[in-house]
Amino acid sequence: MSALKHLEMPDLEAERRRFQVVVAVVMVAFIILALRLWYLQLIRGEYYRTLSETNRIRVENLPPPRGTIFDRHGTVLVDIRPGFSLAIIPEDIKDMDETLTALSQVLGYDKSVLEERVEMAESEPPFRPIVLIRDMTRDQLAAVESHRFYLPGVVVQIEPRRSYEWPAFAAHLIGYVGEIDERQLKDSRYVGYRQGDYLGKYGVEQQWERVLNGQRGGRQVEVDSAGRQLRVLREVPALPGQNLVLTLDANLQRRAEEALSGKAGAIVALDPNNGDILAMASSPAFDQNRFVRGLSTKDWQDLIDDPLHPLNNKAIQGAYPPGSTFKPVVDTAALEEGVAEPGTTLGCQGQMYFGNRFYRCWEKRGHGRIDLYQGLVRSCDVYHYQLGLKLGVDRMAEYARRLGYGSRTLIGLSNESRGLVPNSQWKLKRFGIPWQKGEDLSISIGQGFLLVTPLQQAVGYATLVNGGKIVQPRIVQRVESPEGAVLEEVQPQVLGEAKLKPTTLEFMRRAMAGVVQDPGGTGKAARLPGILVGGKTGTAQVVRMADNEPRNRDLKSVPYEYRDHAWFVCFAPVEAPRIVVAVLVEHGGHGGSASAPLARQVLEEFFQIKPPTAVGQKKPATETGETQED
Repeated sequence: MSALKHLEMPDLEAERRRFQVVVAVVMVAFIILALRLWYLQLIRGEYYRTLSETNRIRVENLPPPRGTIFDRHGTVLVDIRPGFSLAIIPEDIKDMDETLTALSQVLGYDKSVLEERVEMAESEPPFRPIVLIRDMTRDQLAAVESHRFYLPGVVVQIEPRRSYEWPAFAAHLIGYVGEIDERQLKDSRYVGYRQGDYLGKYGVEQQWERVLNGQRGGRQVEVDSAGRQLRVLREVPALPGQNLVLTLDANLQRRAEEALSGKAGAIVALDPNNGDILAMASSPAFDQNRFVRGLSTKDWQDLIDDPLHPLNNKAIQGAYPPGSTFKPVVDTAALEEGVAEPGTTLGCQGQMYFGNRFYRCWEKRGHGRIDLYQGLVRSCDVYHYQLGLKLGVDRMAEYARRLGYGSRTLIGLSNESRGLVPNSQWKLKRFGIPWQKGEDLSISIGQGFLLVTPLQQAVGYATLVNGGKIVQPRIVQRVESPEGAVLEEVQPQVLGEAKLKPTTLEFMRRAMAGVVQDPGGTGKAARLPGILVGGKTGTAQVVRMADNEPRNRDLKSVPYEYRDHAWFVCFAPVEAPRIVVAVLVEHGGHGGSASAPLARQVLEEFFQIKPPTAVGQKKPATETGETQED
């Protein structure tokens, strides 16, 4: 009993209060959980259900393969190949900095470049892959695959990549593809394109983008918690783009590019009857595959800063004084306007005094008294000075425009130059100064303000030899389906008629044949065995020479940038022309020695003529050798 007396009775009231507090806390917690569950299930249920499904089931983009590009004979020029791209899915990565550090170490890649690409894609929808490296090398691919288990959220995508079969082949005509930029993404012409898509940036690839680009596909894949693919649930295959068959002849193109190797300039070969571009070479060129892989800022800047301008298509963008290749235009105007006839003779003493200065002929000794035929064959400057004075700039300009000079040829390539055919009204408007009569002399030999492109030269000469039709240059023959069915035929187009007399056209064809075939002709370096070739040489001054400076100067004594441009434009066979070739060699010197031999190489390929052996062969006129002005 004594022990029981020492036991205290429990405080039942305190126990009851503590119990009530616990019950209240539990009830509040239950209410909070219930409200939260109600909010998640009823209010935000659809959102989290979608998010959950998205996290488990991903929709992957399948870019479409671009169409194949063929030459006129079915040779594949541009195709596709599988490419491996490294991408990340940010939502599957716990530590982005750690992952990027690991990737930079594994691949030997600049981490700052990877970080920049992640930042650029911050606005992308959730779970859309961000491409870090396109077109990985085999070593890079192996390095990533060997570390994939330790790189959650890192994926390797297989994409169709553009493949240009021969580096730099027809680069300026075919063009290249590149990643779409921010400006294009906002352009209504590119609705449906996404960041990271590739599209044509230049040349045929750009102009025929609507045809070459296919239709994207997609697939649903199930992934695990680390973002690794488990299985494909559904797939809609991408549809390839349509194919293009060009007018280009691959063998002729290759021969033209070989002829220009080591030089700056352009060669254009076209069919004068329908305008088909058989070859279009611009030198120096660039490797289109570098753009597919992605150029660094430094590489891009190097291309832009190159003084020879490899990114410029000199065949359509380069505008140069035509020099003596303009003389057939002057002769055509003289015949049409009755200023001269084939038998009209004029004298040349090696120079002509007009105003307060002497205007020289390239032949210092003079050509004596010659007629219109010999004036063109021997490229007499003084003869054409006199024709130019009689015609005046406005009539010379009129016939130049009739032949297609001074306007775009509508070839369908971007950045084509108009060139420049000046007249008296143009100068007054441009400079506020009246045209001076002495300027007629400069225009009559293709100098002064006059500027033309190699393609305009080819079209102009085609007009003279095809009966007076101004043909539109054509670079695509037809569009085909991936299976080879013809979907669209691109028909040849005639832009207009020069409206020249048949007698004028016949004389011009015969006189230009004499330029190449006659003993005194300046274009003899373009002769072919068994085939008559006609044409005209030209030497276009880059800077005006001093009055006492010899015309037939040693080019090696002149700085490269001050040397004359060398022209040669020709056609063959004379009796029924099938090809016109325009050759320009920048700072090449005389057309007869620098450009005519290149045209001959193209003609040899076209007519399948085997070049003669070099052993014991007489070397053609060179920079320092034979006296040929044009």
